[in-house]
Parts: sequence; structure tokens; C-alpha cells
Amino acid sequence: MDIMKKEFKVIIERDEDGFFVADVLALPGCNTQGKTLQELQKNIREAITLCLAEAKTNRAYRRHIQAFSRNPSFIGIETVSL
Repeated sequence: MDIMKKEFKVIIERDEDGFFVADVLALPGCNTQGKTLQELQKNIREAITLCLAEAKTNRAYRRHIQAFSRNPSFIGIETVSL
């Protein structure tokens, strides 16, 4: 797996307090939040940069990335009513 790639898929959700929350599934533990989407975009870039720097120097984190990362293909969002 190439952990030094330049593009990452980021899942963005809004939490119950109205904050935007981002999770990078290709980098386990790489997540952040922001009050606005603009703040979130800045924060996620910083988080990815920090995770990649950690991966360069931390063999255990590299193994964690290899074992637990996933790079999903986005299919869509569906609302299910019961």
C-alpha cells in the first residue's frame, strides 16, 4: 500500500452539536472536526500531514495503517424507512 499518495477520501458528517467531523479511512485514527466546512478542510489537511509524518517515523503506525486502513469506493447515501 502506498501511504504517501496525495489524494485521500474523507468521510464528512455533522455531529449532534453542529460541528463537521472528518475521518480519513486510509489513515486509521486520522480525524478532526471544525465549526465550519472551511475550518474542517484546513484541519483535515493538517491531520493528514501529521499522520503521514508519523507514518514515516513510526513503524508500528505503518503496520496499523496496513492492517486497518481501507480506501472505500463511494456508492451513495440511502435513507431507509421502517
